[in-house]
Amino acid sequence: MQVDTNVLVRHVTGSPAAQARRATAFLRQAERLDLPDLIVAELVSVLESVYRQPRPAVAAVVRAVVAFPAIRVGDERLVLRAIELYETQRVDFAEAYLAAAAERTDGQVVSFDRGLDRIGSVRRIEP
Repeated sequence: MQVDTNVLVRHVTGSPAAQARRATAFLRQAERLDLPDLIVAELVSVLESVYRQPRPAVAAVVRAVVAFPAIRVGDERLVLRAIELYETQRVDFAEAYLAAAAERTDGQVVSFDRGLDRIGSVRRIEP
């Protein structure tokens, strides 16, 4: 079973209260919920933009969600490395995810985004 961003957001924010209670109850009783990487990215985006949460808080939420017993992430190590880069290197989550993926291959990212230059483990190449 796949889990959507809105269920996770309701659970972690407690708002709106009725939906939050239902989300939390469902998450507690769930045996297995698949969490696609795209939904992790959306969770980061919603917490940043709608709820104005600072990076450390967003990173803590993502780590807690990934650690939740019923949650299964396709590549947990990649997501956790991406959230680490997002938090520590001050890059967008998409760039952090891209850098984390590049670390596993040749360490190169083709991009115009100079923010990637802050990540010492990858080399940005402009087209």
